[in-house]
Amino acid sequence: MTSRLLDLPSLLRLQSLQLRARLVAEGALQGLHKAAHHGSSVEFAEHKEYAPGDELRHIDWRAWGRMDKYYVKRYEEESEVRGYIVVDGSGSMGYGRQDQLTKLDFARLLAAALAYLLLRQHDSSGVVIAKEAGPLYIPPRAGPAHLGDLCRALEETQPEGRTELGDALTLLSETVRRRSMIVVLSDLLPPPPLDESVDYSEYLRKQSALLRAKLVSLRAQKHDVVVLQILDADELELPWTSLTWFEEVEPTLAGHERLFVDPGDVRKAYLAELTQFLTETRRSLREGDVDYALVQSSRSPESVLLDILRGPLRQKVRR
Repeated sequence: MTSRLLDLPSLLRLQSLQLRARLVAEGALQGLHKAAHHGSSVEFAEHKEYAPGDELRHIDWRAWGRMDKYYVKRYEEESEVRGYIVVDGSGSMGYGRQDQLTKLDFARLLAAALAYLLLRQHDSSGVVIAKEAGPLYIPPRAGPAHLGDLCRALEETQPEGRTELGDALTLLSETVRRRSMIVVLSDLLPPPPLDESVDYSEYLRKQSALLRAKLVSLRAQKHDVVVLQILDADELELPWTSLTWFEEVEPTLAGHERLFVDPGDVRKAYLAELTQFLTETRRSLREGDVDYALVQSSRSPESVLLDILRGPLRQKVRR
């Protein structure tokens, strides 16, 4: 397998999320120029004589053959990684340029690839999907069969409705007691205000601050928190040059509102608002010791995963 298999058109042609995830994960591992992981990542330290209660799987049968005594291999202490991958299933995540991955497609692929990496190294992985009806929680488990369960849940998720990512984060805050790795894949865009009279800029700042506070709170609980803010290039550039219909994908009380706008009239104000939003997000999360990166959904998923493995997760997702 080579990385040229992992361009977006090729990935779009593959029907199985599980297969796409494996290709992306293994391609990223190849990019690290290291051998693929085999077996447990703990390192052998010494022998000790077998005692009742020791695990039989650690008996060194070669030592028994030489010395006619049972000896158990002891390993350097290394805790299992427990990973929780949070995927935003809100309506805004359904945006994507024609013939490219939507933001949700991109998040699903990264989530499945991360789960694949965790499971292949004998760690456990779970998924929390933020949905309009409430978070869908699949507890972390180990074993290759679990990947199929995670991929099915991700594939069945459709981008729709007013979804509160904060509800998924609250669920983790209340249920996860042991220190874990939490990876959040979202555009971090709050649903629009139901009341049209509300000042949108002020609303955006308040809702975003509440969401960031929940992420920082998870870090304060000693979890390793990584946030990938996934946005489409159109959202970052507002590239249209002629009159264009814009539709609100997450409904207000009036439904899915539509506006007929000349992008040239609003581009400057829009980009200024976006820059402030992204700057504040980056600053506050990093001040809260939360690993953060802005990711365009047009990027190769393999390259994003490679950045993760080289960066904040390199000590957490072991090769």
